[in-house]
Amino acid sequence: MADDSKRVHLQDDEDDDSPHAKLIHSPSSTMPPSSSSLSGNPVLPVLSYCGSSILMTVTNKYVLSGTGFNLNFFLLCVQSVVCIVAIQSLKTANVISFRDFKATEARKWLPITILLIGMIYTSTKALKFLSIPVYTIFKNLTIILIAYGEVLWFGGTVTPTALLSFGLMVLSSVIAAWADIQHALTNHGGSGSSEASDKISTLNSGYMWMLLNCFCSATYVLGMRVRIKLTNFKDFDTMFYNNLLSIPILLVASILVEDWSSLNLSKNFPIENRTTIILSMIFSGLSTIFISYTSAWCVRVTSSTTYSMVGALNKLPIAVSGLVFFDAPVTFGSVSAIFVGFVSGIVYAVAKVRQKTEKPDALPTTNIPMSASSQSVRDGLKA
Repeated sequence: MADDSKRVHLQDDEDDDSPHAKLIHSPSSTMPPSSSSLSGNPVLPVLSYCGSSILMTVTNKYVLSGTGFNLNFFLLCVQSVVCIVAIQSLKTANVISFRDFKATEARKWLPITILLIGMIYTSTKALKFLSIPVYTIFKNLTIILIAYGEVLWFGGTVTPTALLSFGLMVLSSVIAAWADIQHALTNHGGSGSSEASDKISTLNSGYMWMLLNCFCSATYVLGMRVRIKLTNFKDFDTMFYNNLLSIPILLVASILVEDWSSLNLSKNFPIENRTTIILSMIFSGLSTIFISYTSAWCVRVTSSTTYSMVGALNKLPIAVSGLVFFDAPVTFGSVSAIFVGFVSGIVYAVAKVRQKTEKPDALPTTNIPMSASSQSVRDGLKA
């Protein structure tokens, strides 16, 4: 796709609370019959989207779960640099299009970038202390905060079906926390042992960071909704500005706050798997492009309604990936929490579809992928 007639643009789709993009082709853009039949098959884009989102979450968890890994700001900075290099290369090759950098627009967008940094930093801290299933389940609580934030500030509404889904989300989070604590007590010597106390302390830290992340995520989404109207940014515009503006902030934060001693570097990048960790960091930055494209492909080939349901169904394989790849505890409580969280996502997706059908002019929600790290966060927002 080298010519302008085949240039692909991404613009925000606002049919639900999840951040996603829609591929818009110019009328003159046509594809050969052979490739058209392949790209028009709805199964392939759905599987591609699910696979890319799982890879993104697993990759981030792999880096963050390393023994003593504590260079979170540096990780986010690397991912932003990789994302900028990738999308700039795609723009040079005329595959995608986004606006050039302007200082006036950067000043308008800087507050959103700062909110984004807070969101993705707290998400990395939560993902470090919590398993992927628990992280995914608790991320649902952000949807509740966003929904009621819209009711307060944008005149949104909460339907009975949506309220039911919120109740299921809270229930799944309670079950997940209970299952985590019970597993820690059972497998680490009971409530009186120091090992169990340390494990509970670690879980409590994870829950604290998760709660903070939910508030940061909701603030970011609601703030984005206001700011996007002032700039008229599209998906790759926001991705470009957020990653570019975040690089100096993350770099300075890493230098000032994080430990760059040789001893700490050796602990973060042990010699036996140093190459794997570095490659994983780079890959997680590239994954944002994969997810943006596959989500857009999914919406284009199917529909935004189908995409919303895919986002809900995608919670299950993401949660299961934590059980498969990271030895997360498989107990009756953890499986029940995953199931209830999965059902809550489906109920919420149904509620949004009904609301869209009954009130097609209802005020939409805006939430757009902006950085590499926020891709794993956005999968928690999928509904």
